[in-house]
Amino acid sequence: MAFRTDLAVEAVQNLSHAANLQQVRQSDRTIEGFSVNEVEILTERAAQEIGKPCGRYVTLELDALVRREEDAFPRACRALSTLLGELLPNSAASGPVLVAGLGNRMITPDAIGPQAIDHVIATRHLVEQVPDVFASWRPVSALAPGVLGQTGVETGEVVCGVLDRVKPAAVLAVDALAAGRLSRLLRTIQLADTGITPGAGVGNARAALNSETLGVPVIAIGVPTVVDGATLAHEIAAQLGSPSCEALDDLSLPVMVTTRDIDREVADIARVIGYAVNMALHPHLTVSDIDLYLS
Repeated sequence: MAFRTDLAVEAVQNLSHAANLQQVRQSDRTIEGFSVNEVEILTERAAQEIGKPCGRYVTLELDALVRREEDAFPRACRALSTLLGELLPNSAASGPVLVAGLGNRMITPDAIGPQAIDHVIATRHLVEQVPDVFASWRPVSALAPGVLGQTGVETGEVVCGVLDRVKPAAVLAVDALAAGRLSRLLRTIQLADTGITPGAGVGNARAALNSETLGVPVIAIGVPTVVDGATLAHEIAAQLGSPSCEALDDLSLPVMVTTRDIDREVADIARVIGYAVNMALHPHLTVSDIDLYLS
């Protein structure tokens, strides 16, 4: 049974000799009271060993938000917007941005992207039509392209078609991920400057969305919502000394595990992402401002 995860921090932790790889740089810090881990994969050799493309992977832990600490929501929004601002390239400092919410709105563990888009303030049309009022705003387009099974069109094809018209300086792609451990579910947000592969978290990978395929920088915003059953069995067996039993073998079948409160948790974290995207793209906005615009 293989350990399967979309989170770079878990992939590095699971690789026993990753700490000795000189081509991998790791650091930890705290922003707004939230723990932040950054993994930077510097060479193709390290990328092959870890199973992730070269680039930066920033992981924000949202334990304070889960515990409903005082002011946790605005602090989480500010922390995430700060990290997004750091990953956005200088070439996209004030240019148009396309925010794509990937996934299937009808399946809750896959609805992070579409629900996050509900909280993004689209401004491209306002900047074009009312320039006197919105001259200081960045043109932002928001798109929830659905999935192949709903539309008959590949996600990448939809995004590429929109790119040809709106010509963004960067793309922010929001999607659900698979974690290797249950403790990560809906408590972690991973940002990466390497792009994203829609459907990879549930073993249904489609065409990648990255700078090579789209021609512009792509920042991925991912939230783990499921754990693969085989990975869960692998972790349980490893911690128990690798026993074998029928119950663990059952988990090796194609099955995904998620949380009991998935509906509420997806809604909460999608709101954090949407607000943080607004604050990163329009630094003058506060949480209260966004509440007013979206009301």
